[in-house]
Amino acid sequence: MQQHPPSAGKPSTVLLSPRGDEPAAAALAEALRQAGIDPAAEGETASALIPFTTCSDAVLESVVELRAAAPDTRILCVSMADHGTPSAFIWRLLQAGADDSICFHGPAAIRRISALLDRWNAVDTILRSEPVAGTLIGHSASWRRLLRQVVEAACFTTAPILIMGETGTGKELLARLIHDLDSRPSKGELVTVDCTVIVPELSGSELFGHERGAFTGAVQSRDGAFALAHRGTLFLDEAGELPLPLQAQLLRAIQEKTYKRVGGNSWQHTDFRLVCATNRDLPAEVARGAFRPDLYFRLATWIFRPPPLRERRADILPLARHFLAAVHPEGECEFDPAVEEFLLNRDYPGNVRELRQLVTRMGQRHAGPGPVTAGDLPAEEWSAVEQAARRVWPDELFDESIRRGVAQGIELRQISQAASDAAIRITVQQEEGNLQRAAKRLGITDRALQMRRASGQLG
Repeated sequence: MQQHPPSAGKPSTVLLSPRGDEPAAAALAEALRQAGIDPAAEGETASALIPFTTCSDAVLESVVELRAAAPDTRILCVSMADHGTPSAFIWRLLQAGADDSICFHGPAAIRRISALLDRWNAVDTILRSEPVAGTLIGHSASWRRLLRQVVEAACFTTAPILIMGETGTGKELLARLIHDLDSRPSKGELVTVDCTVIVPELSGSELFGHERGAFTGAVQSRDGAFALAHRGTLFLDEAGELPLPLQAQLLRAIQEKTYKRVGGNSWQHTDFRLVCATNRDLPAEVARGAFRPDLYFRLATWIFRPPPLRERRADILPLARHFLAAVHPEGECEFDPAVEEFLLNRDYPGNVRELRQLVTRMGQRHAGPGPVTAGDLPAEEWSAVEQAARRVWPDELFDESIRRGVAQGIELRQISQAASDAAIRITVQQEEGNLQRAAKRLGITDRALQMRRASGQLG
C-alpha cells in the first residue's frame, strides 16, 4: 500500500493506494487538487481516502491494515470504476473498518467528499476541545467512536436522543455534553427529571405544572419541567421507569410540543431538545408490553449505547489517574505497578462510577509523597485482588476479535502484527505518552518505541 506523505498544517487527509490501483489514486488526487482539496497536506492525519477500481481483496486488506495501524483515522473508500460498486462489497468495506464508501461520478462526488471531510474534521476538532477531552476521558476505539457520534448528533441536529447503557457508564455526562454542545441561539437551561422518583399522583404537576388551587396545597401556580425546559434541553433520566399511564401523557406533549397545566384550560407551547437515558433495554420492554412503541420511536431518533468498562479496559488507567488527580490536585500522584495491575484486572459491575469510588477511597487513604501502593487499598478489596489474579487471558473478547479476522481472510502474519501494534498503541495511551513506562510494561526497549514514534506509527 503506497502512502503519499502529508505536508504541514491542520488535521489532514492522506491518499492511500491499494496494490494495483495506483492510477485510480493519481486520478482522484488530480480531481481533488483541481477542486482545491490537497490530499497531501502535512499534519495530524484525521482521515484517509482509499480509491479503487476493482472490488479486490487488496482493497479490503488496505482498509484492515490502516484500521489496525490508526484506529482513530476516518477511512473513506472511493470507487473510481465506471460501473457501480456491488452492495455486498460496500458492506465488506464497512465491516473491514471503513467509515463510508462512495462512487466517484462527476463534480457532485467531489462536493460530497469535501463536505464529508469538513464534517469529520469539525467533529474531531470538537472532540479535542476542553469541554469534551477534559471531561469524558478515554482513548479506546469504542469510546472514541461513541463520542464522535454524540458530538455529531449534538452539534448538527436537534433531534431527540436516547442513551441506553448499564449503570455507571456515563449516561448523564453524555446528556450534559449534548446540552453544552447545542448551538441554538438563546439556548435555555438543561432541566433534569429523575423518572425513578416521580410520584404518579403528582406527575402531572412535576412535568406540566399546575394552576393555583388545582389541588389541596396548590397555593400558587407553578411551572413544570416542560415549561422550564423551553428553548433548552429536557433530560428524562431513567425514562424506562415511566409508568404506562404517564407514557401516554408524555407522548402527546413530546409529539405536539403542547401541554396543559394541572387545573388549567389553555394549551401551553414549549420548544425543547429531548434527551432520555435508561439502563433498561427499551426494545425488549416494548416487546413485552411495558413501554409504548409509539413513545419509544419518538424518543429514539438517535440511539447511543455507552460501552461498559469491561469493553473499554484501555481506558481504566487514564480514568483512574483522572480521578486520583481530583483527590490530590496539589501535585503528581501515581499508582505503583502492583496497583495498576490490580486496577486493570479487577471487575467493575458499577462501571466508571465504581472505578471512581474505588480510586477516591485509595486517594483519601494515601498519605505523603510517592505513588499509591497496595497498602492504600481498602481491606474489603482483598477478595477482588484474588479474583483479579485469577483472571484468564486471552478471554472471549480476544477470541471473538481473532475469529472475525480469520473469517475475513486475514492471514496469521497480519493478525500477529495487528495484535503487536494494538498492544503498543494501547499501552502508550494508558501511560499517556510516557514511552519509558510503556516500554517497561511491554518488555521492550525505549528505543523501539522511540523509533516507532519517529516514523509516525505512534501518531
